[in-house]
Amino acid sequence: MNLDGWSGVTLSRPAERVLLVTLDRPERLNALTVGMKRDLIELFTQAQADDGTRAIVVTGAGRAFCAGDFVNRAYTTERPSVVPYIEGGHTSAMSTYAALRAFSQGLVRAVRATDKPTIAALNGPTIQSGLSLALACDFRLASTNARLGSATLRFGLMPDEGGHWLLLQYLGLAGTLDFVLRKRIVDASAALAMGLVNEVHEPDDLLPSALALASELASGPSAAMQMVKRAIYRAADEGMERALDDIAARTAVTDHHPDAKEGSAAFFEKRPPNFL
Repeated sequence: MNLDGWSGVTLSRPAERVLLVTLDRPERLNALTVGMKRDLIELFTQAQADDGTRAIVVTGAGRAFCAGDFVNRAYTTERPSVVPYIEGGHTSAMSTYAALRAFSQGLVRAVRATDKPTIAALNGPTIQSGLSLALACDFRLASTNARLGSATLRFGLMPDEGGHWLLLQYLGLAGTLDFVLRKRIVDASAALAMGLVNEVHEPDDLLPSALALASELASGPSAAMQMVKRAIYRAADEGMERALDDIAARTAVTDHHPDAKEGSAAFFEKRPPNFL
């Protein structure tokens, strides 16, 4: 996939088969515009199909991960660089509904639909749609400088990008009501205790730790990892019988993949596996 030309985003390859996505509007605390969202949806779609990408790290430039949606109208209409610009949205109740489904919720869906492992490296404030972007990823590593919150009610607004559903997965009903209705913004240690992040690191150690995790995941049996990731997410939303049937169907594929033969051979030969 092309690494250049994305709106408000910088891409790089810091390690083999690892894609680093840096939200790169530090002067705006990496707040998201419609143009950025449109390009990010395309970015994750391309990464899903890119054989050279096995793991994805998302972080922010400067002192923030992402401070939410940018509220200055001049920037919210910023055009995407990679995909066509779409006119309209937010001029009526129905156009707002359509725009939310397509752009804000579309980004959360695109991240969650990516079968490749995704890691959010939260280097600073992670608010509103920035929090939803992070929660849509599989892993969240936070700097001690990170602050996490929904905060939409501070403006009389809703977590319309899907943050309420994502928070329910980690905090449950009571925790989500407390977090959203009381407009909480928590530091990294509190987020770790609540289960919103997996690890907390000193600022200088955050990105190296995220990239090390990405390299670990990228070196694994990609086909089986992508299959089991999707099976776990489906199992969280379905009953036991559907979950069992789903993983049986996926295992029927992965058991016959070359990685399964290589993994068994490596185990018996007492050597590290060399997966495709």
